Amino acid sequence: MDEPVSSSARAMWQEDHASRGLGMRLEHAAPGHARLAMTIAPSMTNGHGICHGGFIFSLADSAMAFAANHTEGLDVAQHAAITFIRPGHVGETLIAEAAERMRAGRSGIYDVRVTTTDGTLVAEFRGHTRSLRNRDRKET
Repeated sequence: MDEPVSSSARAMWQEDHASRGLGMRLEHAAPGHARLAMTIAPSMTNGHGICHGGFIFSLADSAMAFAANHTEGLDVAQHAAITFIRPGHVGETLIAEAAERMRAGRSGIYDVRVTTTDGTLVAEFRGHTRSLRNRDRKET
């Protein structure tokens, strides 16, 4: 974690076995914004020798989760779509930058850009979140 990370994001990171298990690194998390990084390992490649799209999607999804879960709510993905621009290659580090575009009631919309460290665009992701717990009443 290179930059400031909120205490709620820190707590969530400790329980996020999936993201940590894929080698993701939480670099920044603040209300409505998050940045995660992941280096593509040989075990992440498909039959074409490029990064399997599921790993890129997972990186973007995790970035959205950290941008959305900055309070005591329980926000999860409701819908997400990704457009792959170019493949990822073994050894490249991918950066996923998530930004909140809209939040109203229990719903949110987030855009995530996945790039290489030099800024080359790899994928664009848009996700919709839904709060499973009312932030004021702590209901499920």
